[in-house]
Amino acid sequence: MNIIEDTKSAVSELIEKSKLKSGDLVVVGCSSSEILGEHIGKGSSPETGVDVAKTILDTLNAKGIFLAAQCCEHLNRALVIEREAAEKFMYDEVCVRPMPKAGGSFATAVYDNMTDPVVVEHVKAKAGIDIGCTLIGMHLKDVAVPLRLSIKKIGEASVNAAYTRPKLIGGIRAHYPE
Repeated sequence: MNIIEDTKSAVSELIEKSKLKSGDLVVVGCSSSEILGEHIGKGSSPETGVDVAKTILDTLNAKGIFLAAQCCEHLNRALVIEREAAEKFMYDEVCVRPMPKAGGSFATAVYDNMTDPVVVEHVKAKAGIDIGCTLIGMHLKDVAVPLRLSIKKIGEASVNAAYTRPKLIGGIRAHYPE
């Protein structure tokens, strides 16, 4: 089990298969407890949070893609993002700072490793990864498409991913571009 390598592989595959480009927004939810084989919220590991956060940030930053890191339920699944992204997408900042037991180890590590982090309540990301059943669906655009990655687990945590597509509208007479 190599948490860093598996995380990098999963994020790289998401970027490729979702056809993400510079300026896009990706949501990631991550339970360090689940990675370590514990029940979500019961075995938080700041060290694991840092390893995963730095790996994801490095991988996305290299492509110019913004990260929205989902906090835990104690912060209503708010998200840590760069101020630049909040301004670009016109998301309203809220006043809170994640901590390992209120926000989660992953979101805390992302906050500590971003250039100018802020927290927002909602985003509409183009794609996302859920590490450990953190329920990121509420932060994806409307038409989410499940994406099967070759990485099925990071540590002991199950990994699910999705990308989004525009809505198909117009009915039987409509034509859609490829």
